[in-house]
Amino acid sequence: MGFGVWRLGLFFSGIVNYLAGMFTGIIECTGKVLSVAQKGTNLSFWISSPVSGELKVDQSVSHNGVCLTVESLGNNSHLVTAIEETLSKTNLSDWKADTEVNIERCMLMNGRLDGHIVQGHVDTTATCVERKELAGSWEYTFQFPSTFAHLVIEKGSIAVNGTSLTCFRVGKDRFTIAVIPYTFEHTNIKHVQSGTVVNIEFDILGKYVQRRMELQA
Repeated sequence: MGFGVWRLGLFFSGIVNYLAGMFTGIIECTGKVLSVAQKGTNLSFWISSPVSGELKVDQSVSHNGVCLTVESLGNNSHLVTAIEETLSKTNLSDWKADTEVNIERCMLMNGRLDGHIVQGHVDTTATCVERKELAGSWEYTFQFPSTFAHLVIEKGSIAVNGTSLTCFRVGKDRFTIAVIPYTFEHTNIKHVQSGTVVNIEFDILGKYVQRRMELQA
């Protein structure tokens, strides 16, 4: 094997490792929380969903945009646990029985990337400050901590409860998204009202640019 081919193999191997446990922000289905149990500072959730029967223990699955590991399987249900660090940065501490959760399994390497690259590492939460129903679509405006303002751009990608969406009317501490009927019906965005707290993950490319600029400063 030539040196160039060997390096190419290492490159693709690195890409595969990078994408392992990654998501697209295209929600597969929603699930419902069956029960919540506190274990020290952690919370464990039994969740029932249409894909629970296809999951495997130790598999990474996005729940409202949070990457959690499947710990056990039941009758069309699965168990996951969120640690204190996760609970402090997400809306998972608000979950209770019957909470509807967006579910997405890891992306496959043999398909199209229909949304954008989502890690399942939630950066912060945002609060809905306005919901507007239009003729055939919905608009939601969210307020978020202004310390993240540099990571939100006009017409940029953002994950809201794990759903890949596009920002517009971007301000220092708020942005608006538009939701089509399919997304409205097939995700838990339909339950979001003024005052609802959602999970937010900003685009990974923006984070790398920020880090590069910090190191150069």
